[in-house]
Amino acid sequence: MEEIQSQSDNYRSSSSSASSPASRVPSSNFFYLRKPGSIRQPISFEDSPEWEDTDTDLRIEEGGDSINAATTPASPSLSKINSGSLPSPRVPEGVVIPRKIAGASVAWKDLTITIKGKRKYSDKVIKSSTGYALPGTMTVIMGPAKSGKSTLLRAIAGRLHPSARMYGEVFVNGAKSHMPYGSYGYVERETTLIGSLTVREFLSYSALLQLPGVLCQKKSVVEDAIHAMSLDDHANKLIGGHCYMKGLPSGERRLVSIARELVMRPRILFIDEPLYHLDCVAALLMMVTLKRLASTGCTLIVTIYQSSTEVFGLFDRICLLSNGNTLFFGETLACLQHFSNAGFPCPIMQSPSDHFLRAINTDFDRIIAMCKNWQDDNGDFSSVNMDTAVAIRTLEATYKSSADAAAVETMILKLTEKEGPALKSKGKANNATRIAVLTWRSLLVVSREWKYYWLHLILYMLLTLCIGTVFSGLGHSLSSVATRVAAIFVFVSFCSLLSIARVPALMKEIKIYTCEESNEHSSTIVFLLAQLLSSIPFLFLIAISSSLVFYFLVRLQDQFSLLMYFVLNFFMTLLVNEGIMLIVAALWQDVLGSLLTLLCIHVVMMLSAGYFRMRNALPGPVWMYPMSYIAFHTYSIQGLLENEYLENSFAVGQVRTISGFQALQNVYNISPEYNSKWKNLLVLFVMAMGYRIIVLVLLFLLGSRKMWLLKRFKCNRDTTDTS
Repeated sequence: MEEIQSQSDNYRSSSSSASSPASRVPSSNFFYLRKPGSIRQPISFEDSPEWEDTDTDLRIEEGGDSINAATTPASPSLSKINSGSLPSPRVPEGVVIPRKIAGASVAWKDLTITIKGKRKYSDKVIKSSTGYALPGTMTVIMGPAKSGKSTLLRAIAGRLHPSARMYGEVFVNGAKSHMPYGSYGYVERETTLIGSLTVREFLSYSALLQLPGVLCQKKSVVEDAIHAMSLDDHANKLIGGHCYMKGLPSGERRLVSIARELVMRPRILFIDEPLYHLDCVAALLMMVTLKRLASTGCTLIVTIYQSSTEVFGLFDRICLLSNGNTLFFGETLACLQHFSNAGFPCPIMQSPSDHFLRAINTDFDRIIAMCKNWQDDNGDFSSVNMDTAVAIRTLEATYKSSADAAAVETMILKLTEKEGPALKSKGKANNATRIAVLTWRSLLVVSREWKYYWLHLILYMLLTLCIGTVFSGLGHSLSSVATRVAAIFVFVSFCSLLSIARVPALMKEIKIYTCEESNEHSSTIVFLLAQLLSSIPFLFLIAISSSLVFYFLVRLQDQFSLLMYFVLNFFMTLLVNEGIMLIVAALWQDVLGSLLTLLCIHVVMMLSAGYFRMRNALPGPVWMYPMSYIAFHTYSIQGLLENEYLENSFAVGQVRTISGFQALQNVYNISPEYNSKWKNLLVLFVMAMGYRIIVLVLLFLLGSRKMWLLKRFKCNRDTTDTS
């Protein structure tokens, strides 16, 4: 305690020199923070005023679920945005005032979260955190990097990783129960958007995936979400832009990701790092928009690393974390007073969040060590002479014995002494609707993504044109058989190898699926069926265009039925190859690793396809069994050669002829049976479906299984609480 007191006195003396009466700036330069329920008054951060605690009156309006932002005064002043006592503006005639959201209270008590191996000295990521969030307010969880902000947010929302263990209680409207589907929204720090869709299209498809009911109701919900996030000017702009137009800025993209969750009209909204990668202007716009959303009655809980002074003034309550320890929970101005009481007053002209993080971020100790012997023009670095470990212990000890901590306990008792209305699960769109929506959305994306699809089609045409011209003019003599086999092998192998250029597009589809599946907007079977249905037209377009070019340049058999089989065989080959790409992309989750793996797979399959060495002459272990049977090249080339030669014959001299099967005996192994080409086509179809079943299992293990374990963890926790 003596060490803590000496450090506090040392820091207090260094801060007081900057905030002494002789050095104070005029009141016009003071920062502005609000007293709850009144217009802001100019105050100094050092001399935070004190006021009596007032009980919050919770009113939940049943039936209201619109998410339009409440009408705010026309003045751009931030103090008027935050003020609760300003008169309501005059509403123009004919304007329909939307009903407010019926929010929900959230309280957490003594939350302790452990993740094995997460911390260097302790497995406890969060240690006995207690707090609450009320309807119509914005509660902010703030702290330095790796302080446990996102973990605490996930714990409150019931989205912890199955490997984490949670101790403590979470109450929603006074009841210990998890939040059902549709009652809350969760926005990750990094979300994947579809750049080739406009904002309105993206939100419309999201509404169709999430909501049951008729289309006109979903359109109104989308428009409400657009208005709530102030995206009216960007509603018809492409999210990612195109070659002649830039996409949306990072701030607007973040608003789109939040609007996607608002189409469900949630009563509670969790946002992880809404200011992530935003500049000061975009950050202020973001928080003002969220403040307007909270004013409609929605309960907002967000995490923030750092904020400007203006943004800090928009917070209702703050939960300050450092290394998993709760250093303060309460009103924003009370946090300033808490730091001042602990001996660390915020100097004038310094942002509160900067001061908080400076006091509790242990990374500053390295700066102190670096600058220990340095001096600038004004002397020592007096602003970085505080031991953060001592500051953290001081702030934690001061908070535990303060009236703020007692007030939090009192409020939680009030919130949990009587159970309020239970949150009800909202209906979901059925799987058939989701498959249709995802299929149509993917087809629209294909039509607009020229870089991933149309350029890919052009490259296929150029490659087949090159192969066709190289092997053109072969004729139909017996001497051309070996060269024609080489042409078919090169066509199948090289075109299959070129198809791995679609890996970035498939990776993007998997990322979008992961994001939607985590919020229960989609499912694994829905994603795979929609992906299959949407890829069939594009792959068939590639198959028929490439086959026609190759077929007529090489001058294969001039029969329509044989041409159609050639197209169908190559289409199945592309379908099988895409299944392999989905498996590799789902396993790697990385473009470079997937490309290298697929390249190796294709080379091995080409070696075992029976062209470089006859299939019956391959070494038994590995190459004959199982590689030659796994390689789809084998069945594709066999089917095409059987299609070309089984009904053909060649003259040997003037009186003798040999069958096509005999002509190929020393070049490539095929079956003499007439229906063997259809058997090879059936094998390709089974492989295409089988690979997608493997993808289904992989995605289930990587994604859906986590959700199942999470639900099981919730049930076990509820059983433990009951007992």
